[in-house]
Amino acid sequence: MSTQRNNAIKESSKRKARSFVEQIRRSELFGSQVFNEEKMVQYLTRDAYESVKNAIFTGSKIDRKMADQIAEAMKAWALSMGATHYTHWFQPLTGATAEKHDAFFDLLPDGRALEKFGGSQLVQQEPDASSFPSGGIRNTFEARGYTAWDPSSPAFIYGATLCIPTIFVSYTGEALDNKAPLLRALHAVDQAATGVARYFDKSVNKVMATLGWEQEYFLIDKALAGSRPDLVLTGRTLVGQAAAKGQQLDDHYFGVIPLRAINFMKDLEVECTRLGIPVKTRHNEVAPNQFELAPVFEEANLAVDHNLLLMDIMEKVADRHDLKVLFHEKPFAGINGSGKHNNWSLATDTGVNLLSPGSTPMKNLQFLTFFVNTIKAVDTYEELLRASIASATNDHRLGANEAPPAIFSIFIGEQLSAVLDELEGVSQGKLSPEEKTELKLNVVGKIPEILLDNTDRNRTSPFAFTGNKFEMRGVGAKMNCAKPMTVLNTIVARQLIEFKKEVDKLIEKKKLKKDEAIFNVLREYIKASKRIRFDGDGYSESWQKEAAKRKLSNNKTTPEALEIVVSKGSIDLFNEMQVMSEVEVKARHEVDLETYILQTQIEGRVFNELVNTQIIPAAIAYQNKVISNIRGIKEIYGSGYQQHAEAQLSILEEISGHLAATRKKSEAMTEARKKANSEKDIRKKAKAYCHEVRPYFEDIRYHCDKLEQLVDDRDWPLAKYRELLFIR
Repeated sequence: MSTQRNNAIKESSKRKARSFVEQIRRSELFGSQVFNEEKMVQYLTRDAYESVKNAIFTGSKIDRKMADQIAEAMKAWALSMGATHYTHWFQPLTGATAEKHDAFFDLLPDGRALEKFGGSQLVQQEPDASSFPSGGIRNTFEARGYTAWDPSSPAFIYGATLCIPTIFVSYTGEALDNKAPLLRALHAVDQAATGVARYFDKSVNKVMATLGWEQEYFLIDKALAGSRPDLVLTGRTLVGQAAAKGQQLDDHYFGVIPLRAINFMKDLEVECTRLGIPVKTRHNEVAPNQFELAPVFEEANLAVDHNLLLMDIMEKVADRHDLKVLFHEKPFAGINGSGKHNNWSLATDTGVNLLSPGSTPMKNLQFLTFFVNTIKAVDTYEELLRASIASATNDHRLGANEAPPAIFSIFIGEQLSAVLDELEGVSQGKLSPEEKTELKLNVVGKIPEILLDNTDRNRTSPFAFTGNKFEMRGVGAKMNCAKPMTVLNTIVARQLIEFKKEVDKLIEKKKLKKDEAIFNVLREYIKASKRIRFDGDGYSESWQKEAAKRKLSNNKTTPEALEIVVSKGSIDLFNEMQVMSEVEVKARHEVDLETYILQTQIEGRVFNELVNTQIIPAAIAYQNKVISNIRGIKEIYGSGYQQHAEAQLSILEEISGHLAATRKKSEAMTEARKKANSEKDIRKKAKAYCHEVRPYFEDIRYHCDKLEQLVDDRDWPLAKYRELLFIR
């Protein structure tokens, strides 16, 4: 056995669970490292506190005088907590987070030292933007970029650093991050939804989009993961024969959590609790060594920040427990991959979930209004939603049976389907007294206040209504939730604006009552968006054909899916809703394509390295042993040796065949990469990598996995699936 694999197995087999005991109740610990409302009341003046609250609630600007006061208070709190540095914590287009730490320490002109942190450092910083993706917004030598404080996401202390959530923009003002467009989309849906919510409650002044993400992940022993170059460099196993036992017995799902994993989870949850991340649920997922955690719902911007922070915390805590956390959407072939289900809803400042049915006909009409408008928005922009979850890594998962297909559809369940079918028959114009009674009492009025939870009734639906929220299931486990949430909130905002225009027009010009106007418009939306509703098996051949008849998109790869992003309709949408300019949209499209190309390119290079430096040498070494054995048999039996060496000769032939194919396919893949790299047009280059390079990956893997089955276990250099997934 190779030294590295052997040492990794020995090391991992000797591991003992790192003990972890919680010392304090979580309710007491929650948010202790966050400059939240409780800390603001304690440290800020009344005026400064009101200034921050107004900035959060109305988006008003904080003047420099107030910023100085807030910075001074924030510094005092941070120093009392043992912080030594501060950083603007932001989300560049890499998909991860970024930070540059500065010490509070400074010198006065006379040489004396002091801790310094003022309003200018709080509100804005100027990090070097030259090495972050910009999609051509600025040249590499134009390094200037600005980070600007986002008061709606509270500052927190991580380690010994005060982290200030910020947006990241270029010198000319374009967003270079994922947070700025999200904030704009949330502002758009707030304004649009508030206008519609006031049809039902005049006291509503603000509507928040809420998000509850579910994070799936794998935990692998650190030594075993470190022994696999493909896991280290790409996050997934490029080769590997499936273990004899995988997930086929369904014995891992919701089973007893292994001791090392549960202690990791406890440690993680305490860290999260300190940082105000309201983690609540934990359990084993379907695949071996796969797990999930989920928090309480939060305002969408804060939820996105918390998910990004969580992934960083998970990696650090896992390291303490001698584990490696894998966020790749498909780290292992043949078993389930990992997603990040995004549960989305809208909530008013009066405490009402607009996607939750109520106890009265009026509350249910409000629910139906937002419910139907969301369906209509998804129907209109389904292709754009698909693009929002496109990536090289998620392509490995989408369309596999454990994940939603690439065709977007909405599952709403039998109860609500029946209600929409009834509403579809509403007569046009004014309603008769009998129709009003029938609608309000027997259709709308009888929607149960608590709908049956449809979550597990159709796991193949990419977008499902689950009782009081919509669940977007195609989001990849390693993705920044800001991307799909920006698109979803933008399209819903656009749809609600259109809805209000149509209702107001019927009220003003046709003299319809408000309820009549709403019913009339909803009826048309239900008819127009019927194609997106589907309650069956998303993988059935009949649905694939039916979806094509309904003219629903089926963009199976990232380069295909991203085409819609730069269409005139998408650019006009983002521009009109003031979420992104044309320059920002096109820049993101270029960044996403470039990321796809680079990730595929890296996988190709790692494949070459594995094949040429580990797999082929191991196969040849074992081949030599077989040849030596055959030679020995021949020496003993002479010309009749073949009947005694039949198995060995067969093995030798198989090894030779797979060796030749592995080498040939690997060289052909390299040539395809070179050809793809020569493409100047980024779209053509991405498509070349997709259609000319990636297909070789499965071919090479097939022959490598066959060799793994033939070569002596002691000679195979890479940790096997049975070790990666079952050594705990």
